[in-house]
Amino acid sequence: MQRALTLYQSTIGKKVAMALSGLVIVGFTVGHMAGNLNAYVGEDAFNEYARSLHEAWYIVWPTRAVLLLAFSAHIISAFSLVTRNKDARPQAYHVTKHSEATFASKAMPVSGIALLLFILFHLLHFTLAPQLFNEMHYENPFWNFYAGLSHPMLAGIYIAGNLALGLHIFHGFFSAFQTIGANHPKYNQLRRDGAIGLATILTLGNLMFPISVHLGFIEAPAGYEAAMADANDSPASDH
Repeated sequence: MQRALTLYQSTIGKKVAMALSGLVIVGFTVGHMAGNLNAYVGEDAFNEYARSLHEAWYIVWPTRAVLLLAFSAHIISAFSLVTRNKDARPQAYHVTKHSEATFASKAMPVSGIALLLFILFHLLHFTLAPQLFNEMHYENPFWNFYAGLSHPMLAGIYIAGNLALGLHIFHGFFSAFQTIGANHPKYNQLRRDGAIGLATILTLGNLMFPISVHLGFIEAPAGYEAAMADANDSPASDH
């Protein structure tokens, strides 16, 4: 344990912590998107998937604990590395060359902050305080999914958040394997292609949820349109 703590205090230790925690988060993101694909099958399939997760508490709660640990390690390590870099070079270079840098790598701090804000919003929207955004139907998760993404402003937030996610994952996934030692000229192009492919799949897959709701590729739950019509025709909507 002492050796692990000593390693973490070093710059390379913090980078390894960021790499490993980032891979855990990416793994969850893939699973999360895959589960949400049930929305294309229909209301019953999505709700059955949601019920199976609710009943499998012995898997869900340990997963949440691991994710909380991974997010904490990722954020704390990133903040510590940024602070350490600033302390080591309090005055920025007058001329900075980015011969190997990409837009994604230079945008990592911005995309990271944007992604953190998006994750907090997502948790508020569907988990911590969903009543702030739309009327909750606790027995119908698909209703909540559809209602949340059908709102144009909320859909825009999800689109922006997932663009930040894709940008962050592209460079993060590419550099994570370099950090843990999987770095060789023979395979670097493959590693880069893998990062591009993963970021593209996750970005497009998640972007398509709000887009599909608005284009009608994901159909509204039973009774949703009638409920919305009644809400618009109610006296309260006239004020």
